[in-house]
Amino acid sequence: MRRLGGYLGKRVWYHQASWEATVSSMRGSFRASSIPRPVLALGAVSLMNDTSSEMVFPLLPLFLRSLGAPPALIGLIEGLAETTASLLKLFSGWLADRIGQHRALAFWGYALAAFTRPLLAFASAPLQVLVLRFIDRFGKGMRTAPRDALIAVSTAPENRGLAFGFHRAMDNLGAAMGPALAASILLLAPENYRLVFLIAAVPALLSLGVFWWGVRDAPVMPRSAAKHPLSGARGLLKGRFGWYLGCVFVFTLGNSSDAFLLMRAQDAGAPAALAPLLWMGLNLLRSAFSVYGGWLSDQLGRLRLLRWGWLCYALVYAGFGYASALWQIVGLFALYAVFYALTEGAERALVAEFAPAAQSGQAYGLFHFVVGIAALPASVLFGWLWQTFGASIAFLTSTGLALTATLSAGALAQKPRLDK
Repeated sequence: MRRLGGYLGKRVWYHQASWEATVSSMRGSFRASSIPRPVLALGAVSLMNDTSSEMVFPLLPLFLRSLGAPPALIGLIEGLAETTASLLKLFSGWLADRIGQHRALAFWGYALAAFTRPLLAFASAPLQVLVLRFIDRFGKGMRTAPRDALIAVSTAPENRGLAFGFHRAMDNLGAAMGPALAASILLLAPENYRLVFLIAAVPALLSLGVFWWGVRDAPVMPRSAAKHPLSGARGLLKGRFGWYLGCVFVFTLGNSSDAFLLMRAQDAGAPAALAPLLWMGLNLLRSAFSVYGGWLSDQLGRLRLLRWGWLCYALVYAGFGYASALWQIVGLFALYAVFYALTEGAERALVAEFAPAAQSGQAYGLFHFVVGIAALPASVLFGWLWQTFGASIAFLTSTGLALTATLSAGALAQKPRLDK
């Protein structure tokens, strides 16, 4: 027994020492990993721009209602704006590759948003808001794919997960700060939406200066020979990238609007005043975890971490389907932030891994386009299932789609030459 105890003690010590050495090595690698200046600048730009956007976006329905807009028109404005952004992402990525002006297109995309938001303060009719909202989302569609291509080309391949994780962390931090700032202004000036819109222009305009100064030394990318978007897309979709986008599409069909999670929280007894806190807490946790999630994808494999994240999503949605207590809802929201952390950096880094450098802009455009076109039917399907069969069936359907996407993505790991 004494020998057995000694042997077990040595084995425990050995495994503990190995684990500590591994953790120490991982920490050292994380500290040594550098984020290039253009990526740092783009992260700061997203932080300020999203702070501005999230000050405005939650108040637009209330502002439109105060101008006399009916609910159907409010829905039309948002639907048209988001559809415009999704379609333009496909075109802007190809155009950036074709003319080799990723930085310029991204800058003007941010500039359109920065200059239209203060104009909302002077709108006096719903039609004017529709035009301004359309221009704002036009800017988003113009900048997203070229910006992601800039992040990919500015970063060493082994650190791309970390770079995208950092960028998403800044984006999520802005999404948490924006509503908090808007709420603070409205506490001092109740229902003065125009004042919020004017103040929201300040971080958006500052972001342009940061972009101009920080992204000026981004590498110049090779030009694509694709003469029109369809010719370039056909080549990209033939191989592993096409299979990857198919998996993303299936997963996104089960990834409905997060507003349904807040509705579920209310069903479980959460007071209405808790909803903004849950939303802000989710974005803060996403911001805190995203850098580590992106870095982990570089260390452990991006596809592996993406599949873990999708499995985490399936677990969360299954939990929401049966949650009946407030503490369960709070715990699931925290786990939901882990899902975002595991996937946001990995899924964007994988685009650069599967697509050639000369078509990286178009590849990111296709990626965001697929996510955009799947998001609308996802929410419609989820809402119909909830209304017809109940919340549990709706959440379990999303769970099933997430598991299907996870299994399908396994083919990318098992068949590395899927395009042959």
